[in-house]
Amino acid sequence: MKAVSVVLKQLMTTRSRFHERERDDSFEGKLEKLRLNLNKIKDVFVRVKKNEEELLDTLAEVYEQLRKLERRKLDEDMHRIWKFERRKLDEEMDGICKRIRECAEKLVPMDGFDESSKKKDPMPAQIFQPSQELHQPLQTSWPRADFYRLDSRTRGCLLSLVIFPENTVIRKRNVINLWIGEGLIEDSHDKKAEELGEDAIQNLLEFKVIERYGNRKCPLFNKFRILPGVRHTLESYVLKEHHGHFIILFFDLGLVVRRVVLHQKKGTLDHVVRRAVLHQKKGTFDLPPVPIHTIFNIGASYLNCRPKWVTEFKKDLLVLQLGRWQDSPLHHIEVGSEKLLNELENLTQLRYLSLRGISRIFELPSSIAQLERLLILDLKACHNLETLPNDISSMKSLTHLILSQCYLLEGMPKGIDKLTNLQVLKGFVISSSEKTPCRISDLVNLKKLRRLSIHIGKEAVIRDREFESVKDFVALEHLKISWRGSDPSYGNIHLPRGLRKLHLECFPRKSFEELFMPPKMEDVLTVRELNISGGKLESMDVDRKWRNVDTLRLKYLKQLNVDMQHLKTVIFPDLRYLEIKQISNHSHIEHKWNF
Repeated sequence: MKAVSVVLKQLMTTRSRFHERERDDSFEGKLEKLRLNLNKIKDVFVRVKKNEEELLDTLAEVYEQLRKLERRKLDEDMHRIWKFERRKLDEEMDGICKRIRECAEKLVPMDGFDESSKKKDPMPAQIFQPSQELHQPLQTSWPRADFYRLDSRTRGCLLSLVIFPENTVIRKRNVINLWIGEGLIEDSHDKKAEELGEDAIQNLLEFKVIERYGNRKCPLFNKFRILPGVRHTLESYVLKEHHGHFIILFFDLGLVVRRVVLHQKKGTLDHVVRRAVLHQKKGTFDLPPVPIHTIFNIGASYLNCRPKWVTEFKKDLLVLQLGRWQDSPLHHIEVGSEKLLNELENLTQLRYLSLRGISRIFELPSSIAQLERLLILDLKACHNLETLPNDISSMKSLTHLILSQCYLLEGMPKGIDKLTNLQVLKGFVISSSEKTPCRISDLVNLKKLRRLSIHIGKEAVIRDREFESVKDFVALEHLKISWRGSDPSYGNIHLPRGLRKLHLECFPRKSFEELFMPPKMEDVLTVRELNISGGKLESMDVDRKWRNVDTLRLKYLKQLNVDMQHLKTVIFPDLRYLEIKQISNHSHIEHKWNF
């Protein structure tokens, strides 16, 4: 799947360069045919389990040919060589498409091909429907009446999904954060905003508006996509203008929201912002001006903008999603200059800021801490990020701080323990530096903290009995701990009451229960989902049953040997779903028990 995406990206780059050099409709048609074939193969891969090596080799060869053609310089000495290589690729294009199709046929179950349509279409559309085992049947239409049967909150959430490209897979957590930023869902007296977001997604599932994506055996899911028939209906509710971006207005129970959406190779951030400001002042579609509340990056790879670019938005902008929303790191984004971030302090109404996955951000300016209304700050996978503001205690409204996969961070800033509204803290770093001002024990003050992930560095300095304080995290429901080093000499980590999900990564000890114990033996373990991936674990034997665990995943544990029957009857008697991948005595097992 990754190889196909890489080839598609290279194909688009080569195609763009080719357009700059000469125009050949015949060759252009063949490139388009190759693009269509590759897109169809992407849909096939939801059914692929094995036998992908031959296809990967073929795609690698095609990628190399495209890359070589695109990189050739057009000076006088190389022009003749480039023309020869282009002509050779032109002649071989039909054979390339045929080879890719033949490789794909070996991967797809034989019943996926419709023999009657093979002569008409080299890649028949019928074979690219989602597997019935993995997906519900696709809808071709969706009654408008169903739209009005949804409650007003769910309708607003659904309409916001139109900004995403057709047929794309969307991570549930990302859209819930977007809904929070735009004010479509907010904390109520009886539910948190995230819970209301989960409710909205459940409503959309029940009304057959979206479908879950991924393994249907697993009782949980974290990705989905909009059904095509539904999307067609939704588009009739929005007005769109194509100028390298969309300006979308929603009219539903008086709700009017304008979003600017950045698209790849259709204008820089600066170009889009200029046009957005023009439309904001003059209005569009014979309608009065409406403030722009959201800038969302769908596919732009390079972000550059003129100085003082935020001036026109500072009173209205609620959501600034410059980072990637896709999971794959193949969606590369980088800033032309870190100066782009220096003006963010002027966005005084900003509620949601995402710089996820952006390269060339080495330091987060201290002015970010002046965004006192900010609810969500997402810095996940900013791999170059080394420094955070020294003190973030002024960000009193912050509910989500996401620092996962920021591997160069050496410690946490001062003031995290003062963020009393914080509900989600991901990527809390314990490093070798003894100057780290914030420790695990300080987080006890965060009475609303529900999700916490901790990254323990290779030479982490950990105070004696520091992890015993985890038991006092009264609201904590999800806990993830990952180790980069292998020295677990800091004693047991006590599990808090109410913990529902525990994820351990690169587990440093040989015995499972040796490291994790509840604060008192008489306390009931409430963990329902347990994930262990990587590490030195050799034994799952425990002194007593983990009676509430119903979902268990054990992955990449080369020294672990398990007896499934013992696991199910003795250790986890309430187990309903088990996934095992690459452990000592099993390569892959997936089992679901029905009760």
